[in-house]
Amino acid sequence: MGANQFDKPKDREIFFNWYFFTFYFASAVSNTAIVYIEDNVSWRVGFGICAITNFIGLAFLLLGNRFYLHDKPQGSPFTSIVRVIVATIQKWKIKLSSNIEDYYYKHDGITETATIPKMSFRFLNRAAFKTEGDVGSDGSIAKPWRICTIQQVEDLKTLIRIFPLWLSGIFLSTPIGVQGSLTILQALTMDRHLGPHFQIPAGSILVLCMISTSVFLAIIDHFLCPMWQKLTRRSPTSLQRIGLGHVLNILSMAISALVEAKRLKIAQAHHLQGQPGAIVPMLALWLFPQLVLVGIGEAFHFPGQIALYYQEFPVALRSTSTAMIAMIIGIAYYLSTALIDLVRRVTGWLPNNINNGRLDNVYWLLVVVGALNFGYYLVCASLYRYQNVEKEEEVSNSGTNR
Repeated sequence: MGANQFDKPKDREIFFNWYFFTFYFASAVSNTAIVYIEDNVSWRVGFGICAITNFIGLAFLLLGNRFYLHDKPQGSPFTSIVRVIVATIQKWKIKLSSNIEDYYYKHDGITETATIPKMSFRFLNRAAFKTEGDVGSDGSIAKPWRICTIQQVEDLKTLIRIFPLWLSGIFLSTPIGVQGSLTILQALTMDRHLGPHFQIPAGSILVLCMISTSVFLAIIDHFLCPMWQKLTRRSPTSLQRIGLGHVLNILSMAISALVEAKRLKIAQAHHLQGQPGAIVPMLALWLFPQLVLVGIGEAFHFPGQIALYYQEFPVALRSTSTAMIAMIIGIAYYLSTALIDLVRRVTGWLPNNINNGRLDNVYWLLVVVGALNFGYYLVCASLYRYQNVEKEEEVSNSGTNR
């Protein structure tokens, strides 16, 4: 439920922008206001506020229930994917036909619209190839693990086509996870005072990334996208937004490397290399630009990715497509932990005392990883052909003409 409440692609893009705005804004509040209340007032009060806000959110959800569009249950879409694979294996030695009548299709105008098997990944067409006993006399499927519809075959092909782009999203998010961990380490060794009485908690410095993402999502929605539409007479594509996110992410890592090089230079000038826990006389404000930039990048590539997956995924899998970002973030953070461990094992860049290390080299490594991944993304994006963009434009135009 969410994006499926809207027919027009433009409305869905706005929804995704505001979805991420709400998510990042709520995360910023929970990491600042709630943490402050728990530290300075009471854990009981903090948890009580969280419980009350969850109850209010649930109440709003239930109050709007009668206004929502509810999709009819269609069964598990993952079962059909497995069926296509199993049916293809069973018919591996069968010679394919060029006659359309030899393939099984079911047309319901909603989830089953494909009537002709496409030539890409042609070997999968065997799953829809009719053999004796596969289809009953009434036209229904007699052997569900031996015959599939053309649409089910094309759905699996769509997932295969989009997988390389999804993979690039993992390696886009991995440097962000590494940067988050290392930025906290840097903040612990820097002057975090704002004025004579307030000191920024090192763990809370990442909130700036969340705030910048929230603010820039609003800017994108209200200013940048309308301006782009006036200049080009079309909305920026999901792939363009993701690509811009790649560039901003790389720039953020480069700035991180330059700031760390400056921090190390100051540490060496004050002979702090052999003093674990020593505070370098350098304001933690120097860390703000890299966090703001990576936050702006997230405002572009996360909504761009989720809009791409929702638009391009098969209709039966669209509710699952919105979970792809969660998978990307989860896998990326595991990889970021593995990458940090690998760097510690292979190099001397990350000792316990980072004043005696080369954290800047780690950031430059992330720049290289990001650049290689961006090159890979450009290749994938240039080869990718939108599957549903024509249908989306038709829906959008019909909605406009009403």
